[in-house]
Amino acid sequence: MDETLIPTYEGPVCPVPLHHEDQIVIGHGSGGRMTHELIQRIFLPRLSNEAILAGNDFGQVDLPEDSHLAGRLVVSTDSHIVKPLFFPGGDIGRLSVCGTVNDVSMSGAVPLYLTAGFILEEGLPMDMLKKTVESMQAAAAEAGVQVVAGDTKVVEKGKGDGLFINTAGIGWLPEGRQIDGAQARAGDVVLVSGTLGDHGIAVLGARGELGFETDVQSDVAPLNHMIQELLKAAPHTHVLRDPTRGGLATTLNEIATQSSVCIWLEENNLPVHPAVRAASEMLGFDPLYIANEGKLIVIVPAAEASQALACLRQNVYGRNAARIGEVRSDPKGRVLLRTQIGGTRILDMLAGEMLPRIC
Repeated sequence: MDETLIPTYEGPVCPVPLHHEDQIVIGHGSGGRMTHELIQRIFLPRLSNEAILAGNDFGQVDLPEDSHLAGRLVVSTDSHIVKPLFFPGGDIGRLSVCGTVNDVSMSGAVPLYLTAGFILEEGLPMDMLKKTVESMQAAAAEAGVQVVAGDTKVVEKGKGDGLFINTAGIGWLPEGRQIDGAQARAGDVVLVSGTLGDHGIAVLGARGELGFETDVQSDVAPLNHMIQELLKAAPHTHVLRDPTRGGLATTLNEIATQSSVCIWLEENNLPVHPAVRAASEMLGFDPLYIANEGKLIVIVPAAEASQALACLRQNVYGRNAARIGEVRSDPKGRVLLRTQIGGTRILDMLAGEMLPRIC
């Protein structure tokens, strides 16, 4: 790459030393503290621009000057790895479409187009690839988007874990709509659209690593239609975010830092499927840190919280929605949990990797 084309990064450098500075380890893909350190030390100084520095799962860019649309383009990209490729409730194809559709949608934008890049491992059964592409097609149809460009590469056997998919999404954000992680305000209410940790436990069960049988299904789903319905009911929504890698706790820490606020949660109000709770207790996991692929965090002014919650519960993907907390001024950048026995617990970011290859 021509160094003259690399934008100059003048932002702060993470004061915490990067773990394993001489090599990449699995924990760097966890979505937690190690991922954030890697981004701040390696990527931001070399790939910095206004959209990336905003710290969201999407980038907002201006429409061409001669465009007849009023608003902005929203662009997002994501890479998808999961083992096994097919699991209860979904597969890597549905995951790749829904993941990118949801990232674009978290800005309040309407997703329009996707691109898809495939890394195929030598020996992947053709029928499995066919089923994956068919699943992508069905998910795109449900979301109302089109896959308009793609690419395929093949790697040697043993070098690709079957199949990796990279997707990019483009959407249109109406003029005047400002929804991102820096918009949370003291007095806001925090909602979540359903039970936590379903995806991570479903994938772990599909690997046969639970040690017992479970009927937990992955929650992987496109949330864009539910979000557009929500924004009609609660037009002053401040933040939307999908708690994927790192789970609810890590995602709320990101928002608390971006908005410089404190987020208080009520443990009694957190929706967790009984089977997910049982599996988590047996394995020593915390559902607040387990990945989700079809859940939505909503931070909304208190005056619109009731209609927002009612709207979520009317949608098939939000029928278990709950009011789980509130936004306060202090202590800034913190997420705190009021426990069932009345104590207070600090919820920090996920430090490393809990469940590898799940999204």
